[in-house]
Amino acid sequence: MKKNIISALAACCFAFTASFAQSSVPTAEDYSNLDDTRTLVVLDDNILSDFNIKIKKVMEKEWNLTKYDIISRKEFEAKRTNPSYSFLTTTTVTYEKDKTKARYTYLSLLMGKEKTKVNTMPDLISIPLAYASVVDQNYVYKLTAFVRFVEKHVNMIKNDPSILKKYADKPLTYYNKNTKSLAGKTLYLVKEDLEKSLQSEKAVAAIYPYKFKFVTADDVTAAIENSEKDIVFLHKVGPEVAKANTRCFKMIIGADDSEVYYFDYHNIDKKTPDRLLGSDLKKMGKK
Repeated sequence: MKKNIISALAACCFAFTASFAQSSVPTAEDYSNLDDTRTLVVLDDNILSDFNIKIKKVMEKEWNLTKYDIISRKEFEAKRTNPSYSFLTTTTVTYEKDKTKARYTYLSLLMGKEKTKVNTMPDLISIPLAYASVVDQNYVYKLTAFVRFVEKHVNMIKNDPSILKKYADKPLTYYNKNTKSLAGKTLYLVKEDLEKSLQSEKAVAAIYPYKFKFVTADDVTAAIENSEKDIVFLHKVGPEVAKANTRCFKMIIGADDSEVYYFDYHNIDKKTPDRLLGSDLKKMGKK
């Protein structure tokens, strides 16, 4: 079970369970009601953060679901019980049974709700960005793709609410159970994101049958911003500093369509480092 913690004021936080309190599990009505809300984009407390600078640009260019405004975390606390609003905000996630007490940063789309605590606000979708200890420079260059994914996920549920019957309380599991073929795609890989034994073209080609290319973060940024066709990239969420029994999330996302082609995670230990594994490449190459 995990807990999401969003700082609404400098000294005020709340817990949000991953298996979700019943009232926080989104319904088809929540997704429909989103159309009638104004989305308030909550800035981080550090007004000069890379996230704050980037999210303003991304929303202006990419957001199509609703009208939106930019607000502070202090304003979030004042407005969160108003059902006329939805909220796009970073959240901090911990796992109750995780003895390491690792904290992760997510991007979440929440619905305002009357007479409710913060931890029961319906969560339409949350996507892992990074460990809370990792500087936002490590993921903000992919923020355009994440915002596009939020929109795509919401539209998918609105078009097929039956998906909620199985995945309302664990939406990312849908992408784990419904992986898409990478045939015809070129997989962009930042070499350092792979386990050491795979940091060569020969090693990857031996177990992965489709096109791939070792690239830099700048190459990934260009592919996303230019919506380059048939390019997919790895988004890895790890502690960066080795820490056993914490989680490593791995997502393959389309640069042009923001589809999630692959989603999984593993617990980090001596045999399974904070990297994309050979077992991931084998699974991605099966379809």
